[in-house]
Amino acid sequence: MKKHSTSTILSQKSEKKIVMITAYDALMAKLFDDTADIILVGDSLSMSFGGDSDTLGITMDEMIYHTKAVCKGVKKALVVCDMPFGSYQDETQALKNATKVYKQTKADAVKIEGGIERADIVKKLTDNSIAVMGHIGLMPQFVRLEGGYKVKGKDEEDKKRLIKDAKAIEKAGAFALVIEGVKSDVAKEITKSVNIPTIGIGAGRDTDGQVLVWSDMLGFFDEFKPKFVKRYLEGADLIREAVKNYAQDVINGKFPSSEYSY
Repeated sequence: MKKHSTSTILSQKSEKKIVMITAYDALMAKLFDDTADIILVGDSLSMSFGGDSDTLGITMDEMIYHTKAVCKGVKKALVVCDMPFGSYQDETQALKNATKVYKQTKADAVKIEGGIERADIVKKLTDNSIAVMGHIGLMPQFVRLEGGYKVKGKDEEDKKRLIKDAKAIEKAGAFALVIEGVKSDVAKEITKSVNIPTIGIGAGRDTDGQVLVWSDMLGFFDEFKPKFVKRYLEGADLIREAVKNYAQDVINGKFPSSEYSY
């Protein structure tokens, strides 16, 4: 089973759709590894598993902990670690923290939110042999600044800015680009404007690949469902039913039976 690299991901642009999914531990990473091209250790874990209202509170050390765990469960997929909020405010800090990710985990790349304003940081990392995935459009780390999660690309000015952002991140050396929460027609134009693969989330079907948070996609996080999420399993319902059955067996003295006893 050949391990994916940044070069194999680059080669998939316009050739084969890229499948990306989040994971935060070795158990789920191992389950996803046969199918996913890329596994993202997303800062989304602070919401879906940490119970926070946004992604801003997670630390660098927590991201490294979860990335180490994911890497232990992966043989094939390319592993990307989200750089958390506050970990790449300038080039020096970004290089220090991204180097820490490389030294302490087997991650193949890091992901950074931002367009033109973060291009110098992306270049600093790529100049120092650290692979970077960009992220433009709706950026969760900007949620408090922008006062919520707002769809991008609604007018011509915004479209032009997003295309400039994409080109700046590509020029800085990123090997791929996440486009989140962007009007479908605009995401299509962005994808055509760059030579690196684009991976959409809430950005329509014309990007080079797609990513979803696994707990959303499999229905384990059911407090709300974003418009762009398709549920492929009602995981929360299945878990509740299974635990209910277990509890009833315990209460009724059916478990453990002789079959499960020494």
